[in-house]
Amino acid sequence: MRVATRPVASISAWPWPIPIFLCPFLASSANAVQIPLNLHAPGPQPRARRLHIETARGPEKQFLKASLGPDALPWSCPGCGALTQTLEPKEAGFYSTTRKSVKAYIANQTGHGSTGRRREAEIYTSAVKNVDGALLKELGLEDVVEPGNDSRQVTDSPKPVCDRCHDLLHHHSGAPIIHPTLQSIQEIISLSPYKYNHIYHVLDAADFPLSLIPSLQHHLNLLPQRSANRRSRTGKFHHGRKAEMSFLITRSDLLAPKKEQVDALMPYLVQVLRDALGASGQDVRLGNVRCVSSKRGWWTKQLKEDIWNRGGGGWMVGKVNVGKSNLFQNVFPKGRNEDVKFGSLRQATSTKGHDEATMTPVSEPQVLADPETSHQLRRFLVDEPNFDEDQTPYGDSLLPPAQVETAFPVMPVISSLPGTTASPIRLPFGGGKGELIDLPGLSRGSLEEHVEDGHKLDLVMQHRLSPEQQVLKAGQSLLVGGLIRITPTTPDIVVLAYPFVPVDVHVTSTEKAIAIHTQQQATGVPTITVEGAGDKMASAGLFELRWDVTKQRAGPLTSSTAVGLKASILPFVVLSTDILIEGCGWVELVAQVRRKDLEQSTGAYGAKAFPVVEVFSPYGKHVGVRRPMNAWLLGGPKPVPRNKRTTRPRRSMKGAKKALKMERRAAESKVLN
Repeated sequence: MRVATRPVASISAWPWPIPIFLCPFLASSANAVQIPLNLHAPGPQPRARRLHIETARGPEKQFLKASLGPDALPWSCPGCGALTQTLEPKEAGFYSTTRKSVKAYIANQTGHGSTGRRREAEIYTSAVKNVDGALLKELGLEDVVEPGNDSRQVTDSPKPVCDRCHDLLHHHSGAPIIHPTLQSIQEIISLSPYKYNHIYHVLDAADFPLSLIPSLQHHLNLLPQRSANRRSRTGKFHHGRKAEMSFLITRSDLLAPKKEQVDALMPYLVQVLRDALGASGQDVRLGNVRCVSSKRGWWTKQLKEDIWNRGGGGWMVGKVNVGKSNLFQNVFPKGRNEDVKFGSLRQATSTKGHDEATMTPVSEPQVLADPETSHQLRRFLVDEPNFDEDQTPYGDSLLPPAQVETAFPVMPVISSLPGTTASPIRLPFGGGKGELIDLPGLSRGSLEEHVEDGHKLDLVMQHRLSPEQQVLKAGQSLLVGGLIRITPTTPDIVVLAYPFVPVDVHVTSTEKAIAIHTQQQATGVPTITVEGAGDKMASAGLFELRWDVTKQRAGPLTSSTAVGLKASILPFVVLSTDILIEGCGWVELVAQVRRKDLEQSTGAYGAKAFPVVEVFSPYGKHVGVRRPMNAWLLGGPKPVPRNKRTTRPRRSMKGAKKALKMERRAAESKVLN
């Protein structure tokens, strides 16, 4: 037996070095591994009756068995941005050559992609060229004869996504990645090649404002938010670059059923954001806050036009699962360069002979004949790039190279799995006018670690909810999926709860709720927590129902079209608050107390004693509070018309009360007699 060896493809096979700290699994392949190959002659095969004809192996299998060069696969996955690798199947960026899309892409890259459709397109184009020009003009096919302008020309195969993105799209499964830190995001943005940059701080409407990063402006060395002073500066350059920031509240369709209702919520959202920013947000304008909805298409067109007109570098920054990739697909300016006839440009450049042709640097494009237009495009760049064959486009940089600009590029993958985007995804637009970069999300918390695998997707709110009213009497508690417990601590107070969460809720006695929450008692109440999570439950704090919503909740008493009383003269006060659950939703709590009791009662430091609830969660985290939005009044269940009601109306008790009164009088008369 003869034994031959061959080395496994190592890092040196690539044309430029790949940073090892981004792909640690490549370090194991630095030393070539010798694999023995059995090349001895095969032994005698047993004689068999063959009832089929063996055909020659197709060209597709022949070139796939050959060693793949560095240009056969894309340098990075267009779905998650991870570097391409073929060593770790469970990691991001792994490509297997058994998938149909990968085979088609490799065939196109290696020159084996001449299919029947492509041959039909070539036959069609050659046949049209032999037709008279006048007839082509009448048929509207005069542009087909120009190379590159044939509408039936078969385009190249799109870049395939890695196996991890494929599993996320089709099987909703995949391993999460390590989330970057805020310092890593700052280093990535500092490598921006553009002079003008804009940071889009993406926030989630489901738990707004828990997804806010308060220190983002400080870490990115951005100019402080413009104050209310009319003489405040509008911009500032830092190390030759200018960066501004806007707040984008995504998935705003979860707040209200209509766009006009969400518009009416903007003053409330700005005030909540101001409260979340703390002392730094009290004297600022906050005119850079906008709501968007990728699902409904609310305000995405205006944002897309702003990105196109602004140019430069646009950076999507935020925590995981806030909707960055989904928003990226809807606001990226696609198809803006279709009016350019690339076939005419190729034909014009190919007419010049090689002897007369002159070589010009890439930084001086000859296509831009208008000097004003050329200056407008160059002003977005800090330094005009001078590419060299020996220059590495990636090297040790955290910012990968930009993809080739196309009219309709492959968009990032959308998934509910935290950490779908593994590396920055850069998509240029406008012929060098700017880029839109989707950055990996920061860590949002570990609430899903305490949830069973089959229920992790249930934590994400997919559509607007209209919950049922839950009544919490004295000695009762509210369980949210067995994960969160809300217990009123103020005696003799009835609390109304409206859970805007995608998981099941249950009202029971406090003793039973504690046993279910800590997994000390098995009942029929549905829970989504993993085994052993009961020992990790702790108090997240005491929360007061301190915001007065009497005017909104009093109904016709305070309505201007009815009685029209002032809320201050009513003998009762309605108090409310919103308990936020990180990445899941919120629970609206409402309680009614006597005005006299509230004014006479005093709490700590002489303050009013508001009704209090205590919230329990894993490790006492993943919970927040905000001023109430009154979402129950804004988008609660619609009243059913009278002609569509299927249940009988409540029977009038007027006759029964009259009969009871007559019986009571008759009994009293008998006693007196």
